Amino acid sequence: MAIVTGAGQGVGQGIALALASEGVEIAVLGRTAAKLETTCELLRERGVRAEPFTCDVLKTETIPGVVDQVVETFGGVDILVNNAYSGTYGPLLSMDDRAFQKGFVSGPFAAFAFMKACHPHMKARGGGNIVNLVSSSMVRWDPTTYGAYAAAKQALRSLTRTAAAEWGPDGIRANSIAPHALSPGLKQWTEAFPEEAEEFRKTIPLGYIGECEQDIGRAVVALVGPDMRYLTGATLPLDGGQAFFG
Repeated sequence: MAIVTGAGQGVGQGIALALASEGVEIAVLGRTAAKLETTCELLRERGVRAEPFTCDVLKTETIPGVVDQVVETFGGVDILVNNAYSGTYGPLLSMDDRAFQKGFVSGPFAAFAFMKACHPHMKARGGGNIVNLVSSSMVRWDPTTYGAYAAAKQALRSLTRTAAAEWGPDGIRANSIAPHALSPGLKQWTEAFPEEAEEFRKTIPLGYIGECEQDIGRAVVALVGPDMRYLTGATLPLDGGQAFFG
């Protein structure tokens, strides 16, 4: 079974749908109960068990308890997808400390709490998979207005690599993905600013913005599957070739 955070919409929902198509049971986590239930209904239509769990990743102290609830409900956990993020964008000089810290709390701090809480349960089942969502903004030559976001995601990328090294002997693989997909927010932007969106699309070598389920979710299915069993500690760019990861 899989825990997917931020699964009420967008990329998180796409990942959950793709996993469900492979028969994976899903714990659907997020802040908005109505959105979680909508996702659960879509997952159940694919023949899997899906249950909603309300969780605000900014409240990191509650995360171990949420994981305990999931394990009590499903009997264990095999896959953890840390997708939820609530951060701030803008020029560094216009950003106060609280806004800057928000991205770190909802990003690497929350992911760390989920990872630690899931570790013993994965180890007890002989292993598991952790997938953390990062961003191509980490390696962008000019990350103007994305500085706080990129910093938080780079910290999460480093955390992922460390977990891969330390938890490999427990059978746990940890990888990052840097997705670029047509989430609700990006879709609204493309509709509101079609000319800018078209120029942006032209910077993507494959020529289109990824689909949440087909392009991102299916990649996660492959990443956590047996064919990729020897890959850990890596960052997989899922952005149509837009960014370069060295």
